[in-house]
Amino acid sequence: MKHEILYQGAFPLVKVLLDSGETVKAEAGAMVSMSPNIELKGTVDGGLMRGLGRMLSGEKFFFQELTASKGQGEVLLAPSAIGDIQSIELDGSYKLYVQKDGFLAGTSGIEVNTKMQNLMKGFLSGEGFFIVEISGRGTVFLSSYGAIHAINLGPGEEVVIDNGHLVAWPDYMQYKIEKAAKGWLSSVTSGEGVVCRFRGEGVVLIQTRNPASFGGWIKQFIPGGR
Repeated sequence: MKHEILYQGAFPLVKVLLDSGETVKAEAGAMVSMSPNIELKGTVDGGLMRGLGRMLSGEKFFFQELTASKGQGEVLLAPSAIGDIQSIELDGSYKLYVQKDGFLAGTSGIEVNTKMQNLMKGFLSGEGFFIVEISGRGTVFLSSYGAIHAINLGPGEEVVIDNGHLVAWPDYMQYKIEKAAKGWLSSVTSGEGVVCRFRGEGVVLIQTRNPASFGGWIKQFIPGGR
């Protein structure tokens, strides 16, 4: 399956070229345009329980499947948020953990499930007890709020990341959630609260903007907002 990311930056599109019979699945509502010979249908993909699991992780219950029939076809896809798109090739040797709203689309060999974090991680992270788990072989397209930046860690190297800026990381990386500062008072008053400490080797993808912080900022301009 051939693809191209157009207008990279704040307002990108994914252009996917499908041969006859090829399928791409995307989050509900992602289709911008498609060739007349593309068949579009909504699907739960994996059954009711997987759909419910995705809802618990912050994703949508349904996917959309787009399949080329009677020849090649073209599809344009876009996320709902203002931000970047990045494609990642999975070879089946590891799984990719993705924060909510991070999955945009994937080829037919990609599976989207949920993984339950332990109780403490889910409580402290502010992201809930479930995260998105992507596995299989093929191409997955991730979306972000802001630009996507890759942090490359060598063996034993560590980095501390605000959890609201996380996009994705491989399942073989070690991570833990902890206070941003030494004490809880400093952690809260600093505006950070809790953070994620990752240990390499591996690559962590982060987004340059925090949706929750933007929501708090924009409320001041809404009448009655607090």
